[in-house]
Parts: sequence; structure tokens; C-alpha cells
Amino acid sequence: MTALSWDGSAPPSGLVETSRTVEAGGLVVRVTAVGSEVPPEVRVVQDAGVVVVEADGERLRVEWQLPCTGAAAYWTPNTNSRWLPPSWARPRESSVAKGAPVGSLVGAGDRALCTFALGELVRPVTIGEGAVEETGRFAWWAEHDGPTLSLRLDLSGRHFADTLADVSAWWEASLPARPPVPDLAYLPVFCTWYALHLAMTHTDVERLAALAAPLGFRSLIVDDGWQTDERTRSYATTGDWQPAPEAFPDFGAHVKRIQQLGLAYLLWHAIPFAGDRSAAAQRLAGHTLAHLPQLETHVLDPRSPGVRAHLVDRLAAAVEQHGVDGLKIDFIDTFARPADTASPEADRPTVAEGVSELLAALDIRLRATAPQVLVEHRQDYVSAGLWPYATMVRAADCPHNVVENRVRTVDLRLTAGPLAVHADPLTWHPDESPEQIAVLLQSVLFSTAQVSVDLAAQRPEQLAALRFWLGVMTEHRGLLQRGELRPNRPELAYPLIEARSRRQLAFGRYAPLPLRADGEWDLLLVANSDPDTLVRIEFDRPPGRVELLVQDCLGGEVARAQTPVDGTELAVRVPTGGLLTLTRAE
Repeated sequence: MTALSWDGSAPPSGLVETSRTVEAGGLVVRVTAVGSEVPPEVRVVQDAGVVVVEADGERLRVEWQLPCTGAAAYWTPNTNSRWLPPSWARPRESSVAKGAPVGSLVGAGDRALCTFALGELVRPVTIGEGAVEETGRFAWWAEHDGPTLSLRLDLSGRHFADTLADVSAWWEASLPARPPVPDLAYLPVFCTWYALHLAMTHTDVERLAALAAPLGFRSLIVDDGWQTDERTRSYATTGDWQPAPEAFPDFGAHVKRIQQLGLAYLLWHAIPFAGDRSAAAQRLAGHTLAHLPQLETHVLDPRSPGVRAHLVDRLAAAVEQHGVDGLKIDFIDTFARPADTASPEADRPTVAEGVSELLAALDIRLRATAPQVLVEHRQDYVSAGLWPYATMVRAADCPHNVVENRVRTVDLRLTAGPLAVHADPLTWHPDESPEQIAVLLQSVLFSTAQVSVDLAAQRPEQLAALRFWLGVMTEHRGLLQRGELRPNRPELAYPLIEARSRRQLAFGRYAPLPLRADGEWDLLLVANSDPDTLVRIEFDRPPGRVELLVQDCLGGEVARAQTPVDGTELAVRVPTGGLLTLTRAE
């Protein structure tokens, strides 16, 4: 590892600051007490290529650099470009309401050149990162209010997914214990949004639910529209969170009818919003962060105890009064914005701390009635500071985008810790082919599938593809969703993804690439999404006699055989949208 010297850059003009530099794992790390003449106290712990730097002070900044040699990608949880950003790019801000303080500079072979993470999971952290064109180095800096700054640097050179898994474990060790995520969070979900948008009634929802349950769905999310009889795309009626009187005249009875079908019921809430035509906007006037005229809504100020009490009461009513099984909590990231106004009764110093207090109070209230309550969050509020208050986290909206949904769900898996990861609901044109429907499902193979289409408009072969792949994902959810995840080539949108659990192995193949099946296995699955149907598998040792099953996108049997594999290569034709299953013969 190359030792670096600092480039001697000066602090921003007009700031009083005192710095200390320490060598950590071959890097020179500069820690600065911003606005203070007292040097920060710095502690360094190093173990097996991992360095933890801690410092104390009121306002702290940490900086480090690394040569850009061999760098191929830069991974962050934001799921934007994986190209290396320039050092002059706008810094990002992470807080409990948006993003996560983590990043990884990835080199050849998917090895992490440097994976960093910060220990602040609630309050805002400002992060700068990028390639320095003058020096050919990659530079990082991070800054936030004290009293303690904790920086974790992984310089071990391992696969970047392994280093991110260790970051998640590091964060989790600092959080309070929480109940385990219910298994229901890993089972397929039908969502009303793309199927109905706001044009819904209880009859529409119940019709779709009756079609969804036999296909293998185990939860239903009723999205935006249940709280209003309006049909325009507006948030003007949000904030009161009462069922629409015409569309849902007896909400409790409606919920029970859905549950009797074998589906858990989750209900959408846009938690920061008090719409322009809501009673909440009038009652909480003066306790807002901003007005969003294009959305016709106010953004409430969670620093206000009155706002928090209102939101906890209204969201908890869904469980306590209507008997739903969980909540889809939307738009938390809208809190992460500069405040135009402030509540006069604010009792928390930052909006982020108000958000954390709000969700903690809501969690206590929900679990008092429903200990197994399901709570969905989504990108890009993915901070580990939210883990105690959610059971699953969903990819941000990306309708019809097969590649983006794949990348987003994998990115979430890498730093979701104990939470189940959900796809953005899959949707498709009524004329879509069964093969492509299978490819859509394979794109989110390593997450919980959500789907949102008009099931009544589907042809039998479309439903067959949906039923088959939901069954595969349900049967193997332990391997696919909870196994050790190894995505390949982040700069190429993960053309090959691997999951391993004990002696089981699964691959998602999204490009014409060979697969490498090392180690011992008893079960090997290959989902082929690529038009190239020749699947080539390389083994580190001859697997011996195997049972081979090839299925098409509908689950129909294409080939079945018991055959010896005495060499270290196997080539099998697997249809696009199909599944190859290899099982070691007794």
C-alpha cells in the first residue's frame, strides 16, 4: 500500500481551524476542528486492513486521498452514475432522511481500493468525493457537527460487496436491538399504484386482490388514492389521512375482506405532506418547513412536537382503527431540504433529529397494537438510522426500467442491513411477451418482487410466467434474499449477480458471460435473462454426477437429465427468461 503525503491545500478562506494529521493504513488522514483553535483529539485503531479514526470536537472535518490507479467505478448508495466523479462536483449531504454516509472506490476484479463509512446516522453529514485532475488522486472529505466523528476506512482490497457488508455490521452494532424482520416482508407484494393510480375504489382493489392471491402474492399495498375521491395527480388532499368517503365507505370491512383472501394489507402515507385543501394544513399553519406549489402541499416541520403528535396519531389510526397490517411511508426524503420557515415550538435542533424522533414515536405506537407490523421505506432514505423503524426498503420509482430496477435493488441489498429489500413494482404493457415478463422478474431476483399491473387484462401465458417466477423467488427466498450477495461489475450495471447460502448457489445472468461456481454446492440455480441461451459454467473442481433441469419462462420442462460432469466446464442451453437447476446426485 502506498503511503501518501497531504497535498498542502489551504482551508477555506475566513475559517479558523486547527488540524492534526495521522497515518492510517498507509494513508495520511487530516482531521480538522473547524472554527476552533483547539486541536481535535484523534484516536486510530487498525486491524486487518481496516482503520477506524475517531475525533472529538464541535465541528469536525476529515480528509484523505488515494492514487486513482486501477480505479474502475465509484459506488455510492445513490444509484446514479458509477463513473468516477470529479473532485469539484457538488458535495452530497447524508442524514437520517436521505442517503447514507458510505462510498467505495472499486478497482479491477471488483476489489475495493477504499471503502469508507461514517458513524453519524441521524444528523446531516456533508461529503465531498472525486478524482483530482491535477494530481491523479481520488480525494474525500466529510464534515459534520461533533461531538464525535467516526470514520471507517476499509483498505483490505476485498470484493467491494464484502466491505460494504462489514460497514452494515459496523453500523448495526451501534444501534439498539430490534425485533427480527417478519418473513412476510420477503414474500411477493401486489401494489395498486401503476395498476390503478388514483382512480380506485374498494371494488377495484378487492377485484385485483382476489386475482393476486392465487398467483402467490402475500401482501397488498394500497397506494395513493385511498384518501381522496379526486382523480388528479396532486397532493392537495394529503395530511388528514381519512378514507375517501365515496370510494371507501366502510374501510374496516374492506380491509377484512382483503385479509380473508390471505393477503396482508399495507396503506400508503406521504408522511411530510399537509395538502393545500386539507384540514391539517390549516391546523398546523406556521409549523412547516416549506410550501411546494407544484405539488399543492406544505412540508411539515418534524421538529415541532405538535406536528409529530398529529402524524403519529393519523398514521397509527390505520392500524388501530382500520386494522391494516402495515404502512408504506413515502417521501421521508422531502424532509431533507433547506427550511424556508421553522415551527415556533421546535424542540429539536435539526430537522433530521425531528424525523428520528417522529419515527421512533410512531414505531412504539404501531408495535403496541401490531408487534409484527410491516413498514416500508424507500430510496433514497436508506440511512441505517432508519433500520429500527422499518421492515423493508424499496427501490425508487423506475417503471418499465428493467436495468434500473436491477441496479437499485442490488444497491439496496449492499447496505440494507437487517431490512428486506423490495423492487419498485414491476409493470408492463398489456402486449408484453411472457419471456420479457420473466426477464423483469429475474431483474429483481435478489429482492422481494412487487408487481403492479391490471391482472384481469393478462393473457394466460403472461400469468403463467408471473406465477412461475413468483414461486421460484418464494421457494428460494433464503438463498436469493438473505444469502451472501456478490454483484459483479458495478460500472456495467451488474451484468452478473451471485448469491450463496451454505451449500446453495444462485446466479442472475444478464449478459453473455460465463459463470464461476467455486466451492462446495448441492444446489445451483441460474436465471438467464440474456438473449444468448448458451450458459457456460466453470467449476474449480469436477462436480461429479448432477441432476439437470432446464425450464422455460413459464416453468415448462425443456430438458431433464442425470449426467456426470467429470471436467470443470459445463455448457447448457437455457431459454431467455428460463431457469437452470443443477442438483448434486446422491
